[in-house]
Amino acid sequence: MGNWLVGQSSAWPFGGSPGEPPAGPSWRSSDGLSGGWPDLPAVPAHKLKDFIHAKLKPSEECLKLIDQDVDAISDFLRSSGLLVRGVAKGGSYGRETVLRGYSDGTLVLFMDHFRSFPDQKQNQHELSVIEQRLKHYKKYSMSASLGHTPEVLLSVPGQEILLQVLPAFDPLCFGEDCSSRIYRDLKRAMDREKAAPGDFTACFTTLQQQFFQRYPRRVKELILLVKHWYQECQEKWMTSLSPRFSYALELLTVYAWEQGCQDEDFDIAEGVRTVLELIEQSSKLCVYWIVNYGFEDVTVHNTLLNQLRSQRPVILDPTDPTNNVGKDDGSWQMLTKAAQAWLYSPSLNDMSPAPCWNVLPTSLFITPSHLLDKFIIDFLQPNEKFLEQIRKAVNIICEFLKENCFKDSSTKVLKAVKGGSTAKGTALKYGSDADIVVFLTPMKSFSSQIEERSLFVQEIQRQLEDFQKKTQELEVKFEKKSSTKWKAPRVLSFTLKCRSLNESVDFDVLPAYDALGQLHPGFTSRTKAYKDLIALCKSSGIKEGEVSTCFTELQRDFIKPRPTKLKNLIRLVKHWYKQCERKMKPKASLPPKYALELLTVYAWEQGSGMEKFNTAEGFRTVLDLVIKYEQLCIFWTVNYNFEDELIRTFLLTQIQKKRPVILDPADPTGDVGGGDRWCWQLLAKEANEWLSSLCFELQSGDWGQRVQPWKVPVVQTPGSCGTQIYPSVGI
Repeated sequence: MGNWLVGQSSAWPFGGSPGEPPAGPSWRSSDGLSGGWPDLPAVPAHKLKDFIHAKLKPSEECLKLIDQDVDAISDFLRSSGLLVRGVAKGGSYGRETVLRGYSDGTLVLFMDHFRSFPDQKQNQHELSVIEQRLKHYKKYSMSASLGHTPEVLLSVPGQEILLQVLPAFDPLCFGEDCSSRIYRDLKRAMDREKAAPGDFTACFTTLQQQFFQRYPRRVKELILLVKHWYQECQEKWMTSLSPRFSYALELLTVYAWEQGCQDEDFDIAEGVRTVLELIEQSSKLCVYWIVNYGFEDVTVHNTLLNQLRSQRPVILDPTDPTNNVGKDDGSWQMLTKAAQAWLYSPSLNDMSPAPCWNVLPTSLFITPSHLLDKFIIDFLQPNEKFLEQIRKAVNIICEFLKENCFKDSSTKVLKAVKGGSTAKGTALKYGSDADIVVFLTPMKSFSSQIEERSLFVQEIQRQLEDFQKKTQELEVKFEKKSSTKWKAPRVLSFTLKCRSLNESVDFDVLPAYDALGQLHPGFTSRTKAYKDLIALCKSSGIKEGEVSTCFTELQRDFIKPRPTKLKNLIRLVKHWYKQCERKMKPKASLPPKYALELLTVYAWEQGSGMEKFNTAEGFRTVLDLVIKYEQLCIFWTVNYNFEDELIRTFLLTQIQKKRPVILDPADPTGDVGGGDRWCWQLLAKEANEWLSSLCFELQSGDWGQRVQPWKVPVVQTPGSCGTQIYPSVGI
């Protein structure tokens, strides 16, 4: 699942929870920041990686020596008469997120005679037994225990680790494929023993270690940076470090990387900005994973619901659904202010605009059905500032294309048209490109567009590079699109930065033939344009939809007049699609987003047609159609129809192709359903899993009561022609 994401325990007098060591002495820091390095918020963004390696990462030699000491303690305790089934390493030490200088760790002893969670709770005397054994181990006779928990301070030159030694029940002793049973037993034990959240966290140390082993080295380096910043904050506030809170920040960093990047070699500054932005939104944070537990079992389902509905922030331990390590103890408000100070500091913004990843503070999967509209408004719908930035950026590029790009050439720009989601009014607050289709005079036919567009792509890039050098106002970074789909480049992709813009904007510029001919004397009817295109498809075998950019205005006008709420539903579906895409990338070739956009319009037309409708029902209907992809045959007759014989024959051929068939309402040659061209089966599998999400649970919360889809036919015929809410034009 896309969104794969303690209070104090009364049973532990020193505070925190079992498995969490107490805070270290207040005078300890990672290294004192000697050697000329300033405090972290003053370190320039481009130097953060150097800072981590110079000041925060322990040396490999130190860690090897610590490992030897930990193994020696383990062997000694095993041979000292204790009935130890197995040993697990936890805390920062076990998660491999140890800061240089001083850090925490746990050594969990899985006791052979602990056969259940209650056994662990009822045999706290084992703590004193372990401490007595440790006192007989000469090298570690000076243990630093607090309360009833034995601790050993491991020290090698350059590194100290306060190791907490804990006896625990091993819930995995019966096999690792029984997670539902494990977590049912956990919930029953907590209720019976009146245990506090997190009391049994040590039992899941092995799972915690496995969870962090999945993440690449640089993610753990980013964790070190965030933890060190938190440590600096605590020293500034003169308060004790909270291992629970430190663990929450580790998980938040993992979440930021999972949701926003997933590249092993990423920019550290972008990661830091993303984590700080999430901290800034702490009042909305709801982070969890379902790698070890999920919603399938009723008991676990209800436990999760109880946690996910609790007051924010929520950061659930991925190994223990009862343990909200993000629970506010008064620290978040102070940390939020510190995050804002660093986030907007000159050092972290040494380039403008400063990039970060697009990560939401909460997950769509666990958003209740009655809050979907609020989710869209809060997280998906662009604000006026974003839209103004897009407008400014589009105007800059359009002015360049019209006034500067071809000023010394016979080529003229007939018009530059904004396309894509920004033009249709379905742009997301994050990750939406600005598409511009530029209609050029030399392109006088569909064939000429196919043959010449790569030359114009290269020419526009050359002119844009020259213009950038002359003005020094624009900063353009070009991106090469994959050539697997098209033989020659059909699009110029680049990122635009400008002094007048607060944010960078991604562009796709596409040269095209003005097939509809509104602005030059050779005006042709829409019918003739479609007939010419169909004839070309039959004679030359060009890819279907290869010249769909010619009909950009029709694509835009098909969506733009629709009700705002429908456009918001499209945003929701596109966000869901992005979650699926991130999960599968780069494993599969998913259908284009445009196919999902059209599917959403169709679901609304056939199932509702009202300006006000239930968003959860609409979303559920779209997923239902995705699940039934093998039956789909969908088209519209708003721009073309069955009246002309040539077009009718072609359309009949199109709709008899392998399903799914979803015809572009602006281009009859564009089947964005694509039959078996794309991996619809993977998207359908995801859609089926999402039916269990909270998005479709009725507000009453009754188990098994779910939002139902609208009744929508999966197949259209020439006789049905779909619901024509918007009249056809020009045929």
